[in-house]
Amino acid sequence: MSAQAAPAPSSAEGAANPERVVALTGDVKRTATEKIAEIQKVTSRTKILALNALIEAARAGDSGRGFAVVANEVKSISEEIANIAKTLEAELTAQVAALDRLGHGLVQNVRGRRLVDLALNGIEIIDRNLYERTCDVRWWATDSAVVACAQVQTPETAAFAAERLGVILAAYTVYLDLWICDPRGRVIANGRPSRYPAARGGDVAGETWFADAMATRSGDDFAVADITTCAALDGAPVATYATAIREGGAANGKVVGVLAVHFDWGPQAQAVVDGVRLGDDERAITRVLLLDANHRVIAASDKSGLLRERFDLRTEGRESGTYLDASGATVGFARTPGYETYRGLGWYGCLVQARRTGD
Repeated sequence: MSAQAAPAPSSAEGAANPERVVALTGDVKRTATEKIAEIQKVTSRTKILALNALIEAARAGDSGRGFAVVANEVKSISEEIANIAKTLEAELTAQVAALDRLGHGLVQNVRGRRLVDLALNGIEIIDRNLYERTCDVRWWATDSAVVACAQVQTPETAAFAAERLGVILAAYTVYLDLWICDPRGRVIANGRPSRYPAARGGDVAGETWFADAMATRSGDDFAVADITTCAALDGAPVATYATAIREGGAANGKVVGVLAVHFDWGPQAQAVVDGVRLGDDERAITRVLLLDANHRVIAASDKSGLLRERFDLRTEGRESGTYLDASGATVGFARTPGYETYRGLGWYGCLVQARRTGD
């Protein structure tokens, strides 16, 4: 039974499974090499037979002349076949090499686009999460207990506000603490005084989120700071969102203080990078990152370099893209598009996937 060639992959199949194109290219190369080697073996044997026939014809003298003509013709045909095989080998080698480069380029492109899509998905998830934080802080700043604490500033109003903040924290587990600050930047109440006793009485006047919140034009505005560790919260990394507390809780009321909400960044961000949908074969060779606008690592699937490492991200002015780094790893990245009224802070989702065996 003769062997049948496998049907050629369609363009759709090649795009969906580019590794198949590379594998088929390797199969073609091996088959061509084997068959050309077989042709060369046959022509070599034919030449030897033709040579032996010429020797016998010479021994036969005049009676062997006709046989010598046939032997020379066989020799000539063998040489012609050998030349054809040599030319075929050279052409096939060049064409298969070009096909191999094309296949690997297709693999790189498909993998790269997948990493870009995953990077974008990751940064969109965190931005949607943080958009909710901007809504929370603006809403809670109008709470009557919060407003009274900032306006009156008595032990009673502070205690009641702390109790109210504690109730909020019990329902919203993504926060480490909530702080009410007076206009001078002194923390006058917090939601977890027993857990974070150092918070109350602390001076936050030098914090950018405090100054920006004090400068907001209305209750619709908010301030946000890049991820940083907070000593008063046991050195935990936080994303702080703040807004002005206004007299009477009115959107355009006089500023009487600031409400700051400290998002528990570590576990929340880790859940995002760990939740990126990677196959089992990809997870071990892929590092998932969230980077701030200065390419500082603010979350990593391998938990390394947090708030210390500055990743060498080559955006070349692009919002998203993919490239090969010096090690041959594929890097895919996407800049935050923001979500609703939250424009984001110029952060990036980024995936770095090491070369696979056989690439």
